[in-house]
Amino acid sequence: MLLNKRISILDFLKTIKIDIVLITAYAVVVGILDQYGFLDKISVPVSVTAVFGTAVALLLGFRTNQAYERWWEARIIWGAIVNDSRTLIRQCVSFFDRSSKSYETLVKDMTERQIIWCYALGEALRKLPHSTRVKQYLDTHNIDAFNLPNALLSEHAETLLAAKGKNMVNDFQQVQIDSTIARLCDSMGKCERIKNTVFPKAHSLLIHTIIYVFATMLPFGLSDKYLLVEIGLTIGIPIIFIAIEKTSILMQDPFENRPLDTPMTDLAQTIEINLRQMIGDKNVPQKKEPETYYIL
Repeated sequence: MLLNKRISILDFLKTIKIDIVLITAYAVVVGILDQYGFLDKISVPVSVTAVFGTAVALLLGFRTNQAYERWWEARIIWGAIVNDSRTLIRQCVSFFDRSSKSYETLVKDMTERQIIWCYALGEALRKLPHSTRVKQYLDTHNIDAFNLPNALLSEHAETLLAAKGKNMVNDFQQVQIDSTIARLCDSMGKCERIKNTVFPKAHSLLIHTIIYVFATMLPFGLSDKYLLVEIGLTIGIPIIFIAIEKTSILMQDPFENRPLDTPMTDLAQTIEINLRQMIGDKNVPQKKEPETYYIL
């Protein structure tokens, strides 16, 4: 997720550098040829260019809106994960019978597993290899599963069942904790839906094609009296459209390990700090200040 105080324009321009080079080269060549009379016979009415420009603006508006909805939904889901993680451990601390010898062990197990679940879910959505601490947890607990976050939720359910078997929770408390686990599973499924639902490629191709058609016609609808003005407009207007399109493309996939991502790792660290403080753990990590213009 981008931070307000530091945004790198240079990094963003690198993502559209090929488009910038192509459009700049085209604008300079056409501008010079037009200036010296080689393209005098080619003229496109301004109204035609305006129609294409309007079409691009409408399509980009729809595309950007849809991309932002996906990005915002992902952030809402992870906000719910933060809340439900706190709720789960609060319920364990409050509901489990503190007179039982297994109280501290079960609460600690639930807390540690929930922390690992948050990190593992982020890594799974970004399709990254397991981090060192996640690997250590898997090796220690002999867990081998295709869908690790789902397997960890199943372990939550098994721990809850063990607590019920030891009479550490009553039926009502068991249902309440199980409902929280179900909400975590629901949030995981929503994240997987966003991750696995590809934005229609045909729509992207259509917008990109129309932008280039617009860029091709633009210099022939401008006055060739001022060469630099013609070249500047031929470069500037299409680049603005391409920049908007690229922004929407980056926003539509919030789990790709890029600056515009939902900050899952940062949120997992926040969850870890909160949960460890809730159980009175002395080993609470310190959150570091971001060193770049974004957090992941």
